Amino acid sequence: MSTTHPYYEDLIRDVPDFPKPGILFKDIMPMLANGPAFKASVDALADAARPWKPDLILGAEARGFMFGAPLAYALGVGFVAARKPGKLPYTTVSAKYALEYGFDALEVHIDAIKPGQRVLICDDLLATGGTAKAKIELVERLEGVVAGIVFAIELDFLNGREKLEGYELVSLIHY
Repeated sequence: MSTTHPYYEDLIRDVPDFPKPGILFKDIMPMLANGPAFKASVDALADAARPWKPDLILGAEARGFMFGAPLAYALGVGFVAARKPGKLPYTTVSAKYALEYGFDALEVHIDAIKPGQRVLICDDLLATGGTAKAKIELVERLEGVVAGIVFAIELDFLNGREKLEGYELVSLIHY
């Protein structure tokens, strides 16, 4: 399932050559700054995710927090923060991934997800799929079940969806 909402698209700013030359960055900050658009985007993500009956939302630092935490609130479920290495104070599990412009890693607390819990992965953007695959790895290493994956934006031309075959996936905006 995917839905494009022109109102959201009008509030996404293109920033050329960020974070490096050749990248056209999709800046969600204007959309987040618009209260009705931000609420509508979280509501749309919640409507898409509700049938998957998640127990938890997992959002990655930092823009995944911006959608993940309000989505968890809207669904009445818990939130799990996936953070950059060294940012969490307790024992963690880690997953490394490739970005379209480099490499990085994410960590979650080892006790953040209980075996069998249904986890909805939430992020602002699906590009190559590397970050999403790392989040899937974290959920599954802790014996959680990926209930589905939601994104505010999907860059269709990078084919990240192909790396996520077998998982339920919804994106609000497609480029």
